[in-house]
Amino acid sequence: MLKRFLIFLFIAITFTACNGQPPAVSAQEERYIMQEERFTIIPESPRPGDPITIAANTNEKEALLIVNDRQVGKAQFFDVPAVGRNPGFRAAVITLPASTAVQNAVIKMVNHSGSIIEIPFTITPREFRSETLTFSAAVSNLVNEPNPERVREAERLWAIWNTTGDQIYHSGNFMLPVTSTRRTSPFGFRRTNIYTDGKRTSSVHMGIDFGIPTGTEVFACARGRVVLSRSRILTGFTVVLEHAPGIYTMYYHLDSVTAEEGSIVETGEVIGLSGATGMVTGPHLHWELRINGEFADPDVFVERPLIDKALIISRLGSIRP
Repeated sequence: MLKRFLIFLFIAITFTACNGQPPAVSAQEERYIMQEERFTIIPESPRPGDPITIAANTNEKEALLIVNDRQVGKAQFFDVPAVGRNPGFRAAVITLPASTAVQNAVIKMVNHSGSIIEIPFTITPREFRSETLTFSAAVSNLVNEPNPERVREAERLWAIWNTTGDQIYHSGNFMLPVTSTRRTSPFGFRRTNIYTDGKRTSSVHMGIDFGIPTGTEVFACARGRVVLSRSRILTGFTVVLEHAPGIYTMYYHLDSVTAEEGSIVETGEVIGLSGATGMVTGPHLHWELRINGEFADPDVFVERPLIDKALIISRLGSIRP
């Protein structure tokens, strides 16, 4: 693709020198030449709940996710610095909401001058299972009784999720936070919640539950900064790690925590022991990924890097205007 662009540039210069005017180029050809080496998205056909990594070798500011003519996501671009002979580029990570229906969608890349480049893509179908949970009187009271402290805790957590820093602590694959492979609730489960007063609510399970005994070691899935490590009413002892701009993982219902707020933890470092604190029906670890406030499937980054530098560079080429 880069070769084609250089050939076109040589022809344009030659014609200009001879005739004073470059050869005529159609709008479609001009769009192709301008965008050919500018951007890429991974994966190219995401499923509902998938994080999407967007990369560009131009100075983009933000990415907007549009589905059915409605904006459903937004992410800021950040610099991925050059390493050795590998060039740097700009990247953003955005989540296709788990509630999205299968249809065509578009990512709009906006630069600092307001110019927009559109990246159309097709959503891959995905099915989610359902489950019903019946809560005890104690858990029902946690949810249904008014509690100003619970509201303050929620507001603080949302403030963290919607904070976009400028540090990349980790760009590779995640590891699983426990050694156990027993999962009691996968990502995206459609839940019916039944309370002791007969009330029913519907929800989507925003993470992955690992059914493990109290006291099991819980590991940081990737290098990151500890932005929260304390007890909360609904999630019990909780640890939140920041891994890259706008990208956080959560570890809920711990029996105890060892990670200290403000510290840097390494991949595989023990951050606490599992438990059954907060709103639970039994001992387990709830592991969750949030990207710019939207919950995403954390298994995706176990299977592929958060920022696949080798693949991105191979697609973008080595030239950054």
